[in-house]
Amino acid sequence: MSSPDSPDSDEKYLVRAIRADEWPAVKTLRLRALQDPIAHLAFLETYDNAAAKPDSFWRERAAGAAEGAVAMRQFIAEAPDGEWVGSVTVLIEEPGTKDWAGCPVEQRQGHLVGVYVRPEHRGCGLTEVLFDEAVQWAWSVGLERVRLFVHEDNGRAQRFYRRFGFVPSGHTVPMSGHPEQTELEYVLDRA
Repeated sequence: MSSPDSPDSDEKYLVRAIRADEWPAVKTLRLRALQDPIAHLAFLETYDNAAAKPDSFWRERAAGAAEGAVAMRQFIAEAPDGEWVGSVTVLIEEPGTKDWAGCPVEQRQGHLVGVYVRPEHRGCGLTEVLFDEAVQWAWSVGLERVRLFVHEDNGRAQRFYRRFGFVPSGHTVPMSGHPEQTELEYVLDRA
């Protein structure tokens, strides 16, 4: 668990894995992320689609990514008042399977998805700490590579990923639902 200082106060943020019983907070943060002005570039689902899902979906989603889960792990940033203000999820991809775009997975690797920090909490290091937790967990379960995809027009995210150490692999895929737009793969190999 990590705790960055807020630049404007002595308050600390807690970054940790979710617990299965926290599914209502998982749902709330995801719906908030899908209302972000760049959600159409960053996420592969819409607010309306996610909001229509039953509570059973959110319970399963949280249980599958909670502490102790082996196929994925969701990390959140919690403000001093307990409110969730950011998240990232690591999916473990196994060789011989296909990824979300239908491409074959050639090695066991982590795939970072659902990256989000609420606008009023951006710029204080939360994304870096979320990524640190996610990547350290990936290394701890024996992964040698972590990847993510970013929309070709999402320059802010691309700049952050490069600063963190991710590099473009050259692999691209058409954006789901918008084949005229491109998603770029960025990778980080274990040092």
